[in-house]
Amino acid sequence: MKSYIVAISGASGSILGLRLIEELLKSGNRVYLLISETAFLIIKTETGLDLTGKTESAVSKKVQKHFSSDKVRYFAESNLAAPVSSGSFITDGMFVVPCSMKTLSGIANGYANSLIERAADVVLKEGRMLILSPRETPLSPIHLENMLKLSRIGVGIVPPIPAFYHNPKEIMDIVDFAVGKILDRAGAANSLFKRWK
Repeated sequence: MKSYIVAISGASGSILGLRLIEELLKSGNRVYLLISETAFLIIKTETGLDLTGKTESAVSKKVQKHFSSDKVRYFAESNLAAPVSSGSFITDGMFVVPCSMKTLSGIANGYANSLIERAADVVLKEGRMLILSPRETPLSPIHLENMLKLSRIGVGIVPPIPAFYHNPKEIMDIVDFAVGKILDRAGAANSLFKRWK
């Protein structure tokens, strides 16, 4: 069993992060979930799912109920003492899906101001896999420079850009394509979309 950190930052596209977690859990992996404060509202607005709670434990219980799994555990954005903030806590890598430009900038510049940024900083310093799915358009030169800076040190940059050769019929077909490409970049087998023949 592998273990991954999955962070959902405050960008549109929270459904991508939720679908990624479903797939990781379905494959028997353990997931350490980080959700930014802004992302809670975005998740509710975009999906109708209310994951808010007064404590970390309360949110963890909601998350476990939603995913029907005890292999997912939530840590609050402000909890810089969480296990994922230490390099001695071993994981197989981290996904930030979706990744806001604020979070991207924080990671690119070593500004570990939240648990998401700190966990990413740890993954980088330990030489583990980090994949970001930046969700913004159009992109400014600053956004592009931050992505290039991270790409040059081995970070996977996988924007959720749809393809249409598989003839998507509904939104989830587009979501599954994007999540499938993210999993492909991580080397994780999946059959979320029809591959080009």
